Amino acid sequence: MTLRGATIGVLIPAFNEATQIESVITRLPGYVDTIVVVDDASTDDTSGVVRACAARDNRVQLIRLDENRGVGGALAVAYAWARDHGLDVAVSVDGDGQMDPDEMKSLVDPIIDDHADYTKGNRLRDPAHWRSIPRIRLFGNAVLSLLTKLTSGYWAVADSQSGYTAAGRYALETIDWTAVYPRYGRPNDVLILANIADCRVADVPVRAIYGVGERSSMKIAKVIVAIALLLLRRFWYRLFHKYVLRDFHPLVFFHLLGMVTGIATFGLMIRLLVIWISRGYVPPMTALAGAFFGITALNSFFFAMWMDMQANDHLNVRLHDRSLASPRARDPDSVSEPAVQVPES
Repeated sequence: MTLRGATIGVLIPAFNEATQIESVITRLPGYVDTIVVVDDASTDDTSGVVRACAARDNRVQLIRLDENRGVGGALAVAYAWARDHGLDVAVSVDGDGQMDPDEMKSLVDPIIDDHADYTKGNRLRDPAHWRSIPRIRLFGNAVLSLLTKLTSGYWAVADSQSGYTAAGRYALETIDWTAVYPRYGRPNDVLILANIADCRVADVPVRAIYGVGERSSMKIAKVIVAIALLLLRRFWYRLFHKYVLRDFHPLVFFHLLGMVTGIATFGLMIRLLVIWISRGYVPPMTALAGAFFGITALNSFFFAMWMDMQANDHLNVRLHDRSLASPRARDPDSVSEPAVQVPES
């Protein structure tokens, strides 16, 4: 069975999800052609449960990993499988039951209609859904969503931590899935790699499901710091590959100027503080120099940010604006090469 002529696959990375995985599989829509479960070296009976499901449903495929690779690593294996087996759309679904299968068609339709190459669920679009999200997660999500906008170039995308996504054929073939960060920063990292590959990305409103027996060991403060450092590294990686190697853009100069003057500002502020503490006054010229460098740094970063927004506007698909969501034919000569593989962090 296909959905409007497109073959749909569901990719499920699973680690110790023996209590939830059967429910996730059995609730998937009938138009799904293939269900790929990647058991990320679980220590419980996840594989056994999946094999039992496969005996009843021939759509189910099990890939068992010998060592734990993290959700990003497991999903990379699944995406490679989807690419190599010619799926038109691959939908990522977590194995903990927090994603509503009834909303899957909303993720798939923009890709089939050629409005987008990659779609992701947004649990924050409707304020009514905020009440179902734990407050600490909502705060962490808001912080990381803002940082991800800055670093990925997708300013119309929110809820960066949502793992409910769909990748079309173009995204499957051009994103370097082997370079995806293996841990909690995977959704953020995929957006950066998608931008390098010139993928059109759309946000799709979905609702979050909690209290279905899922277990989370995530420490919000630790995760925010780890992902923020990842985003900082990947930000410069994106600038270099997209605006230096592929086609030079002057925003690189503004970012470098902002970085240099920002460092100078920090040094001058430390000097001012030391002089004020030791001598009881602030040298006017040092204060003036600090203000000058600080203003220059802010202006440089804001100009670079604005240029980045303009350069990536065509990749931000706003589905509510039909004039921006119309299909566009791709020029074969303009198709980006797959992203260069980088070592895992």
